[in-house]
Amino acid sequence: MTVSSADVPNGRGAFLDALSSRVLVCDGAMGTLLYASGVFLNRCFDELNLTQPELVRQMHEAYVRAGADVIETNTFGANRMKLQAFGLVDQAHAINLQGALLARQAAGDGVFVAGAIGPLGVRIEPWGRTGIDEAETVFREQAVALQEGGVDLFILETFRDVNELVAAIRAVRQTSALPIVAQLTTEDDGHTLDGTAPETFAPALEQAGADVIGINCSVGPAAMLETLERMARLTTLRLSAQPNAGRPRDVDGRNLYLCSPEYIASYARRFVAAGARLVGGCCGTTPDHIQQIAASVRTSELVARRAGVLPGAVPAAEMSVVPAANRSRLGRELAAGTFVFLSEASAPRGLDLDAIVAGTRRQHAGGVCAVSVPDYSRNGPRASAIALALVLQRQSGVEAVLHVSCRDRNLMGLQSDLLGAHALGVRNVLLTTGEPVPQSAFRNATVVFDVDAIGLINMASRLNHGLDIGGQSLGEPTQFLIGAAINPFAADLDREWKRLDFKIEAGAEYLLTPPVFDLDAFDAVLPRLQATGVPVIVGVLALESLRQAEFHASEVSGVAMPEALLTSMGQATDPVGIGHQFSVNMARALRTRVQGIRISTLHGNPDSAERLLRAAAES
Repeated sequence: MTVSSADVPNGRGAFLDALSSRVLVCDGAMGTLLYASGVFLNRCFDELNLTQPELVRQMHEAYVRAGADVIETNTFGANRMKLQAFGLVDQAHAINLQGALLARQAAGDGVFVAGAIGPLGVRIEPWGRTGIDEAETVFREQAVALQEGGVDLFILETFRDVNELVAAIRAVRQTSALPIVAQLTTEDDGHTLDGTAPETFAPALEQAGADVIGINCSVGPAAMLETLERMARLTTLRLSAQPNAGRPRDVDGRNLYLCSPEYIASYARRFVAAGARLVGGCCGTTPDHIQQIAASVRTSELVARRAGVLPGAVPAAEMSVVPAANRSRLGRELAAGTFVFLSEASAPRGLDLDAIVAGTRRQHAGGVCAVSVPDYSRNGPRASAIALALVLQRQSGVEAVLHVSCRDRNLMGLQSDLLGAHALGVRNVLLTTGEPVPQSAFRNATVVFDVDAIGLINMASRLNHGLDIGGQSLGEPTQFLIGAAINPFAADLDREWKRLDFKIEAGAEYLLTPPVFDLDAFDAVLPRLQATGVPVIVGVLALESLRQAEFHASEVSGVAMPEALLTSMGQATDPVGIGHQFSVNMARALRTRVQGIRISTLHGNPDSAERLLRAAAES
């Protein structure tokens, strides 16, 4: 017989009411902490509830201090089938009861305790010998002991078989009216490890009686986000997400999880935007990860919401954002709807920057509003993008648009670079993920990619609200005009649009595209760009040779190059003249479609850029 809420002292209300009013943060991995404390992997971690209770309680307390709203009991594998391998079947009730009591002691009054129940470790029918009725009996035994110990809810997690999870939900519901969070584990494609798609398992879990459904373990946050978005379209239930700290990697013979707390936290907000009301961590996550997740969820006003989902609280320390028109000349002209011209300058090899400064000065006099300074990979002795941007601003009088990529620095380093650039006068930034270091003579060069462009934009937007990545006040807000890259000709355009939406949600205020060569193809995607409501600046390349056109057509990904142009340049006696006229026509056509163009050349040739600028400005 199913238990009713009248049989539960406080009913179902407390946890579900809290979940309706705010996003709750769950704890992270228990096994990761126990292993780090010296417990061998061949031990039964659940038995530690009886043999080393103080150690288990310390782990719970660490997550409470980190800001978790929900902590899980150390009972993930405490069912009789798994305990049988350790000769502990007769202690199953005691292990679960003690696990609940320990978590209850650590939680105090302000934190919910979730009874953790994992899969049985055996296949159930129709795939295995164990019957569904047998499985339900085992799950009921565990649920009874956990409720006796005082849990507030149940989290059924890391199930690969939908049938088994449904059996667990039914068993718990027959025993208790407490809320149930039901979580499956999935592959990168969103299917369970047994191949069941979200379109199948999400409705099944809802029909089975779960109060919250979600995913945990197996994959890192990026893949989990896409699965969660699919689930959000399939159910009206609250959602949960508890990713691993990435996939484990072998480092000197040890399996390590390498996703940083900041990176995990950058995805927590995206989980919430996708509909998650309970976020936390799984394998490899620690109190540091949970602390960052809690700060991200609780301090950002950028938390998006689905219909009927309330936003997170705005932190008291947050400051008003300076209007874009007051941050820079580029911001002022974009805000006024003025068409803008940008040029591009990249540092040459060596120390001599005089030619770059002189060319930029001439382009500024010719009408350039700002100069774009790419953050190319460090494949030679070149000045950094930050250094070149500062030199150009000081010596040419033009504003710089500093490109900042995630390739070479972790999140803390990126924050320091942005704050340093701001202190030195940089206001316009283009924030990108960046490309890996190309193969070169520096074969031991490494990359970082601690975060991607979306996380970096989130961080810069937070700085503009006067908060650092930890939610602490800067004293005053930064004044960055935040740009994002978009390639409307990307091979996986659905993914590109999805990432664009996240970038704008995170705080992107203008968009910059790579060079456009096919006006018809651009017109086909222009309505999607215009629908964002964000100013679009389009790249235009000063074509200087047939070889340059062939290179972009064949060796640069995401480029739509008309075959007719290649044929025309290949047959012409003056391919340079045809290329120049094509670029001029493209620039003039784009002036009626977007808010600006960025003129670039193959090797930073200032003469080609100036010639194109003059011709485009005359229209």
